[in-house]
Amino acid sequence: MILLERPDGIRIVRIFTPEDSLPYRASFAGAYQDIFSEPPYNERFFPSEAQSILHRNLETPENICLFAVKGRARVVGFGIGVPARSKPDIARDLRGLLPVQHTFYLSELGVLESARGQGLGKTLVDMRIAAIEHQKYTHAVLRVSAVRNLSYDMYMKMGFEDIGVYTEVHARRVDGRVSTDRRLFLSKLLTRRAKPEESLDGETEGFGTSS
Repeated sequence: MILLERPDGIRIVRIFTPEDSLPYRASFAGAYQDIFSEPPYNERFFPSEAQSILHRNLETPENICLFAVKGRARVVGFGIGVPARSKPDIARDLRGLLPVQHTFYLSELGVLESARGQGLGKTLVDMRIAAIEHQKYTHAVLRVSAVRNLSYDMYMKMGFEDIGVYTEVHARRVDGRVSTDRRLFLSKLLTRRAKPEESLDGETEGFGTSS
């Protein structure tokens, strides 16, 4: 399903099932490898591992998977999200801090270097947040590198907050070593979409703040 066609020729496509992803799967895997091999993560993924990550996310109920596509099927960016309760490690780290059953985890975001600087990352974040069922989920959460970078700054400008929670992630690096890196959680309080009977003079009533 095409959600947006940008003036630069990039289309934002929503993928619902593993079958929907077939035309894009190889390109997604290549983009995933390239993006996460860069600093600050310096992670090494094999194509089969990247494709497995995509497959697992698409099999998760209530997933949101967006591809930024150029040309026929070249993936230049992606944004994926799933309910936090579907990720045991994430749920464990957030328990007691956020309502896990009502928190949506923005699990993956990446934009190829050739497509950066055009607001594509922000668009993929905004569109995932818009697609979340706000009647059910009160918070969106994600992880970023504890090494301050442009991604951290982008999320801060989008209204996310640093909740002061860190986690260590074990991963294989591009040099072949397996090591840990520290990542921190950012959270955003979502604005509830009003049902028709909750509208007043055309205005939407919400809780909390969103920006």
